[in-house]
Amino acid sequence: MAKDKINLPIIGLAGPDCFNSMRALVKIIYALSILLLAAYLALPSAEFPAPPPNSLLSQEPADTESVYRRAYYTNYSREEIMNHYKSVFNIAMLQIRLNYPPEEAYTLIRDQTRSSWLEELVHPGRESLFVNGFYPTKPTEQININGVHYINKITVHLFPSRFPSRFTVLGLLIVSFYWLKKEYAKI
Repeated sequence: MAKDKINLPIIGLAGPDCFNSMRALVKIIYALSILLLAAYLALPSAEFPAPPPNSLLSQEPADTESVYRRAYYTNYSREEIMNHYKSVFNIAMLQIRLNYPPEEAYTLIRDQTRSSWLEELVHPGRESLFVNGFYPTKPTEQININGVHYINKITVHLFPSRFPSRFTVLGLLIVSFYWLKKEYAKI
């Protein structure tokens, strides 16, 4: 009777085969993660987002010198502007909203940019969209164009990423994880 083995389902989960099962599980999770990340990175790049409704495109020379930067005059609040851009600049529901001090507009948007607030919408590993808002506080700064008064001026700057760049980073990430796994196996 002692030589007879009792096959319990739990034995396979706790015996020496446990580590082989765990290795297989880790490999499957690793492969699925790479495939999901590759699918996310392969999505088409975002186009320059449309402005908020009833906004006027600025024709000032500094606002038209780059195809990735545009400025608009609008009467929307900061929250309405950011809600608009969150809805039109969205890929795969993966978006991070970051807030910066207005002083950063000189380096992130353009030097000599006046700013009251600055926010960024990021698609991790992909493109970023900076939205800068300026609310005039002095009587000499008021915005009146063609007889219409606007309460603010927003400057939108898109930082696109290219498909080859994204997959180069993914390839380097895969090689790095493989190398780290081999190094930690030596310990």
